Formats: sequence, C-alpha cells, structure tokens
Amino acid sequence: MSRGLGLDELNHARREGRGILGAVAYDTVGVEAIVTAGRRSGRPIIAQIGSSAFNHVDAGGLIAAARMIIERSPTPVGLHLDHSRSLDEIRRCLDAGYTSVMVDGSHLDFAENVALSSGAVDLAGSYDAWVEAELGRIEGDEDRSTAVAGPGGLTHPDYAARFVGATGVDALAVSVGNVHGRTRTPAQIQLDLLAELREAVDVPLVLHGVSGIDGDILAAACRLGVAKFNVNADLRAAYLGAVTEWARKPPGDDLVGALRLARQRMTEVLTDLIAVLDPP
Repeated sequence: MSRGLGLDELNHARREGRGILGAVAYDTVGVEAIVTAGRRSGRPIIAQIGSSAFNHVDAGGLIAAARMIIERSPTPVGLHLDHSRSLDEIRRCLDAGYTSVMVDGSHLDFAENVALSSGAVDLAGSYDAWVEAELGRIEGDEDRSTAVAGPGGLTHPDYAARFVGATGVDALAVSVGNVHGRTRTPAQIQLDLLAELREAVDVPLVLHGVSGIDGDILAAACRLGVAKFNVNADLRAAYLGAVTEWARKPPGDDLVGALRLARQRMTEVLTDLIAVLDPP
C-alpha cells in the first residue's frame, strides 16, 4: 500500500542529487501508467491531476479512482495538484486527499504572487501537505504544444530568496530556459542560473517542461538542486500515438486494445525518465 510522498522524500532527493518525476495524468489510464512505472522502477513518483483534467471529467470521480489506484502501489506515489490559481480549488483537492499542491501565481506581480502563495501555504499546513510555487514565467501551454519563441521571464536568485523567505513554500518551480510543451529545437537550460538558485534558496527546485530535454542536462539539473521534474508533453504524444497506431489495425475500433497500448507506451516513457533522474 502506498504511503504517499511527503516533503521528507523531496528534501532527501535534493540532498542526494536525485530527481523525483511528477507526471501529468488526465484519466485513469495515465494514473495506471504512473503507478506502474514507479513500481517497476522501485522509485517514488508523483501523479499530477489538475484543473485541465477537471475540465473534461467529473473531478470527484477521477480523484477517487486515482486514489484507489495509488493506494495499492507498493512504492510511494504522491497525488499533486498542478498549476492551480485558486485557493478554493486547492482546498477542495486537499480535502479530497492530495498530498501536495502547486499554487501558480507566476502571472501576478511579485507582491501578489507572495500573497497568493502564502495563502496556499497557510491552507496546506493543516493538511500536512507540501506546497510548490512558481517564480518567473515558464512559457508555453501546459496541455498542448504551441509555437514558443523562447523562454519566459527567468527566475532571479535574489528574488527567489526573498520569495521563499516571505511565503514559506516547500518547493520552487523556476524558469531557467525551460518551456511547457514540445518545441522545434530543444529548450536551452541555463545550468549556471540553476547553480545560483540552488545557493540562493534552501528548498528543492522544480523543473517544468522536461519533455525533449537531453538526459545529460536533466542529470546535471539533479546535481544542481532540482528534485522534482514535471513531464506532460511526451506522455500526451505517447498516448495519442498509441491510439492512432492501434486504430489503423483491423477492425479499427478496438478501444480496449488502444488504451492498453497507450498505458504501455506511457509507462515506457516514464520508466526511461526515472532511470535518468534516479539511476539504480
């Protein structure tokens, strides 16, 4: 039975230069792939179910199903709310059993971001859940790949130190050249900036948008204080690619077979990433 994934494990990963994968799921097929990858690797993993999924299914039903799948896992699996801008949504997810939340105030100015993130920290305290926030601006779309000219507003180390001190957040998502979604050319991660951020703050860093980034860069980021890595676009591509491939096979309407292949392909993507971030 999974015991969830607490802040201690995230901090431990930071100290050891390891990375924990945060994988986005939109349905139970995705959740099953995440749990399977964690079990096969024998490593902790985080299932991220957020607002985007809630827009197309009954949120309560999906969360309940995800918790049942996660609770059967022999390895630690966290349940994480990704990119939420609403304290009400954060409260509902914490009530439903989420072990961590990401409050996204990156669209706000510094003071407003501090206020929103501090509110999330206050809220999560009574649930024994940890909070991730974002400082800087990570370009792209979290749910589909779009044309992105370049990185957004980078995270400044001095502001990062002020932000963490003012809010008390447990983890900080940073903008260091990373973008959401797949891009025509690989994102250029500024490792020197990551090194400065590691020295500036004493909490684990989070890297969003790892799809398409070279494994050597991800491994280097682990050594520079990044303890949580978010993946979504590569999983979407694996899911849709599997369904498209299977639909071409006669009789062309075997939905169960398509979903089985999609789960297998997503599991392979996740297992390969875990081997990079947390090798045996």
